[in-house]
Amino acid sequence: MTMSPEPQAVAERELCGLVNGLAQQIAVHVRERAVTLGLTAAQATALREMTGPMTMRELAERMSCEPSNATFIVDKLEKQGLIERRAHPTDRRAKQLVLTPEGTTLRDRLLELLVQDSPLAGLNAEQQRTLQQLLEQAIVRS
Repeated sequence: MTMSPEPQAVAERELCGLVNGLAQQIAVHVRERAVTLGLTAAQATALREMTGPMTMRELAERMSCEPSNATFIVDKLEKQGLIERRAHPTDRRAKQLVLTPEGTTLRDRLLELLVQDSPLAGLNAEQQRTLQQLLEQAIVRS
């Protein structure tokens, strides 16, 4: 027996509201933690996503933004001495972004702050994995 469209639409609207609410809470959390380190939320997001050397395009994808926006953010981080642009080891046309030692130290501090009182802290590790799997499934289907 399938649901009529109305209850299904209500359930989807409520779920979308919850996902949006969580995203907003996470954004506020990142912004609050970033400010304590003298960063913007976008700069904090870039540092969080810098898990190793990567191109500007890779960073932009991780940040869910256009490469031109990522370039603006990286320019600021570079001026602060947190990121360096280096020649890409295998692609002469590309630059690789690498954290400086200061950038690595600040990123480590940021990660510590982000896990403190995180909007996801109310979920245990298994629940977080389940939520991640469900969101990945929903995103892949779109």
